[in-house]
Amino acid sequence: MFARTGWREHRPAFVGVFVHWNSDSHSVYFLRMIMTRVAVGILRKNGKILACQRKKGSRYELKWEFPGGKLEPGETPLQCIQRELREELSITVDKVQRMEFQSAFYEDGGMFEVAYCHISDFVGDPKNNVFESILWVSPEELGELDILEGNRAFVEKLTSHGR
Repeated sequence: MFARTGWREHRPAFVGVFVHWNSDSHSVYFLRMIMTRVAVGILRKNGKILACQRKKGSRYELKWEFPGGKLEPGETPLQCIQRELREELSITVDKVQRMEFQSAFYEDGGMFEVAYCHISDFVGDPKNNVFESILWVSPEELGELDILEGNRAFVEKLTSHGR
């Protein structure tokens, strides 16, 4: 997990280079991975956390996740989560209490750096605009859901610390 204060600009982050030396053919192969930056909201209300279920027929259908999405060019994580929560849930967020950063790798999607934005102050009642279902759950119940692979380590941390 990466602990950083935030991103100043949006550009793909270079993750690393893999060099393979084949002594038979004297070849060198380079593998570059580009990291996609994402911001998601950990919305809390009355001791519960909002979980969102992906739509049937979508990529990773019916998996549970947190609301949010990819940063657009020039966006900060705060601007991104404000935009995404307005679009997905029709709520307004003025500030984020804290952010935690974690990387996740999907074999079919590459590397993602996720900004987990902890939010307890928001205006409006979340309205489901894009998900199969939304559900307020306790941290323990969150751990029992079929969580999207890239969020599992974070959910385990939430449930083990009761935060």
